[in-house]
Amino acid sequence: MGEGNERKERKKEEGKERKRNREERKGVEENEGKERKKEKEKERRGKRKKGMKEIRNRGTKEEEKKKGRQKRKQERKERSKERKRKTNNERNKEKKGRMMEGIYRDHDQEVLELIDFVRKLSKQVIDNYMALSVISIVHPSTGTAYHQCLQGRKKAMKLLKTMLKERQNSPRRQCVDFFDSVIEELKKERPVITETIALDLMFVLLFASFETTSLALTVAMKLLTDNPRALEELKEEHEAILKNRENPDSGITWNEYKSMSFTFQVINETVRLANIVPGIFRKAMQDIKIKGFTIPAGWGVMVCPPAVHLNPETYEDPLAFNPWRWKDKLELSGGSKHFMALGGGLRFCVGADFTKLQMAIFLHCLVTKWKAIRGGNAVRTPGLGFPDGYHMQFFPKTSC
Repeated sequence: MGEGNERKERKKEEGKERKRNREERKGVEENEGKERKKEKEKERRGKRKKGMKEIRNRGTKEEEKKKGRQKRKQERKERSKERKRKTNNERNKEKKGRMMEGIYRDHDQEVLELIDFVRKLSKQVIDNYMALSVISIVHPSTGTAYHQCLQGRKKAMKLLKTMLKERQNSPRRQCVDFFDSVIEELKKERPVITETIALDLMFVLLFASFETTSLALTVAMKLLTDNPRALEELKEEHEAILKNRENPDSGITWNEYKSMSFTFQVINETVRLANIVPGIFRKAMQDIKIKGFTIPAGWGVMVCPPAVHLNPETYEDPLAFNPWRWKDKLELSGGSKHFMALGGGLRFCVGADFTKLQMAIFLHCLVTKWKAIRGGNAVRTPGLGFPDGYHMQFFPKTSC
């Protein structure tokens, strides 16, 4: 009995143990199932999220592709427009070139002949100046220099008038030269000049702008070559300007130009001795009495600058090149009755400041970039001239 009960109890306990084990396994399996379910759900959600992201990315890529296509299309349009613009500019430039060529083709030879004529004519005026003199009676007799000048002027004015008429018949859209400016002025309802005055201005400009500055610079080089002391002081002034610059290769500034005091003295002394314009013409507006004589109103008067500039009562040793004589002189900024190389009064040279600027820049480059200059002989007739030319040889400082 006792053993039977024990077996029953043991079986009963074993049954309970198996039941607990089954329940535990069942709990574990349920937990594992829940975990697997959670993982599957998480995986499914991840796939869904990834899919949505891919969809969004595809949309973004499509948008980027679309934007890229639009950008490339816009770039092609801009390149096409640029090509058309360049083509049009080239065509316009070529057209303008053909137009300019057509305008000038017929006049090139005539202009060269006119310039050559002016050069010869100006030489004739200077060569025959002493023969005419101030005391000579000007008479347009055949064979005289005065007669030749009158005939030459007629030819020049005729050529200028022909060129003006042709330019008026074929006007240009933009002003390119003095002819164009004259034509624009003559078109106005109340022009400030007449055709005759315009032609006279063009004729005078050929003389005023062609020979004067180049001759003045040539004379300056001759005088500086023959006067080492002046050349050395000029070098010192311009080398000091270079030393004060941050960049030695930069251009001349306005303050530097205004500081070239000795350069202006050299320029004034050069034009005083050169007497590039041997005669200045004026007209008496009323009767003028001078030293017992009367100059009637309307008469022409010729002033002789060499007689003023080489007057020993005004200039000590007048034939000597002495730039220092101009130190602190008022004539440096204009003219006076003792200095009229650039004229005076209402008819003072309109290009005076431009001429001084040109000469100052030339001298600056000459003395700072070149070591030595050599040339020829000058002849006074009555201004300084070079009948055999002035041959110059330059030596760069960098190679000496």
